[in-house]
Amino acid sequence: MLRTITSRYSASATSTPRISRAGTAVLNYSRFNSTQTNFHRPDEAGSQDASQAADAAASILADLRDQQTQPNKVTWLDALREREKQLAEGKILDSYSYMTPKTTEVGEKTRGDSFSYLTLPFKEDKWLCDAYINAFGRLRAGQLFQDLDALAGRIAYRHCSPAEPVNVTASVDRIYMVKKVDEISNYNFVLAGSVSWSGRSSMEITVKGYAFEDSVPNDITEETLPAENVFLTANFTFVARNPITHKSFAINRLLPVSEKEWLDYRRAESHNAKKKLAAKNAKVIEPNDEESRLIYDIWRSSKSLESSGEDKPKGVEFMKDTAVSSTLFMQPQYRNRHSYMIFGGYLLRQTFELAYCAAADFSSAGPRFVSLDSTTFKAPVPVGSVVSMHASVSYTEHIHEGPTDIDADSPFNFRLPATNKLSSNPEAFLSEPGTLIQVKVDTTIKHLDSKNSKESGTFIFSFFVPKDAYSDKPGYSSVIPQTYSEMMTYIAGRRRAQDTAYFVDTLPKHNE
Repeated sequence: MLRTITSRYSASATSTPRISRAGTAVLNYSRFNSTQTNFHRPDEAGSQDASQAADAAASILADLRDQQTQPNKVTWLDALREREKQLAEGKILDSYSYMTPKTTEVGEKTRGDSFSYLTLPFKEDKWLCDAYINAFGRLRAGQLFQDLDALAGRIAYRHCSPAEPVNVTASVDRIYMVKKVDEISNYNFVLAGSVSWSGRSSMEITVKGYAFEDSVPNDITEETLPAENVFLTANFTFVARNPITHKSFAINRLLPVSEKEWLDYRRAESHNAKKKLAAKNAKVIEPNDEESRLIYDIWRSSKSLESSGEDKPKGVEFMKDTAVSSTLFMQPQYRNRHSYMIFGGYLLRQTFELAYCAAADFSSAGPRFVSLDSTTFKAPVPVGSVVSMHASVSYTEHIHEGPTDIDADSPFNFRLPATNKLSSNPEAFLSEPGTLIQVKVDTTIKHLDSKNSKESGTFIFSFFVPKDAYSDKPGYSSVIPQTYSEMMTYIAGRRRAQDTAYFVDTLPKHNE
């Protein structure tokens, strides 16, 4: 169950969490009370609270947040012993907490039955806000990804109840920032969602983020959350497995009860059919005639740039020079509710952080997160495995004010119009000139008892850097592919940018 952090300022000198009678995690941040005139306290020889060491405060706050958004039902030692016991009996344990589905009966559920929400009162709670802020004082989106995935998991289990299968995140279909909420200290957030479509053993879950400049509604329902307050949309696909047989598990059918719910259901049904069809096709779609011509033009332009003998223009980088990598050992502190696999939201956060590093280093500016494209988790990530992540800038395009500015900053010796256009919505990220930066993160898993690695998934993040954010550059950044493989990556990135542009056109008109 996802829990909302609530600050309590009292005279107590501890900052350890406690659980209220209602089950809500409560943090005591009184040591950091802003009414104090002297924030420094001398270090003592011993303590029972790690955060009493001043330099550890930030890490402790972040860790407490992780613990409460990803509560574990059992300690890792207990889970480890139970798995060893089951293996000795020739059994494979998928979950410590969900060992039996309880029932296999299939019924019907409405969207209201699975509706769930999380409040994040940043405007009212400065220390909660501090856990979600980045170096530029804006939203650290990676922190929010954990909450989105955890909330989606809660929704999935509410839809499946009273049955208790093992539900896992199969894919993130899209996360998109509808409008800017960079200065989160000015807002109180509500994340809310429900199941929007169900198949035999899979379900699509739609979660939206709402930003309020004042207090959130007292009674939070789908009806009391205004559409004009939406700042983020996200879609997840979860699949259910039987914890005993390890096969697919039939779940409750979704029953739409209004015209809007039926429209959402049909849209999700069509999207699911499209995904299944795409999965059957080749991984790499051959370039069409126009794209083949583009590949040739890019190759000729990159060769001209290489042979000129001059330094690259400011703001231009070869794709190979944008690569960054990271390797992580999967520790039990980031396991999911089933105890043996890593929480999907943690993986989203880690891939985002690496993508952000790549985009920031490439642009020499603070990028703003715009979207995460459809991503499939190809394999679960077990505790005790090694995850390698490789990120690089895969595509860039320049958003301009008008045709007079289009070719002035082009890194190529030919014209290549952007797929996205300047938005007329002043609250949208693309409402001002700047660079759209796409970063691709490939992840692989390696088990310690194997020499081989296998793919876990590819994550495509899009960032935006306004033209006026650059200090010593001409106002735009550009990536140049050189090899055929890099050019195919660039073409795939351009296709995804076009898909994002199409998606933006489908957003409700009140956002424009």
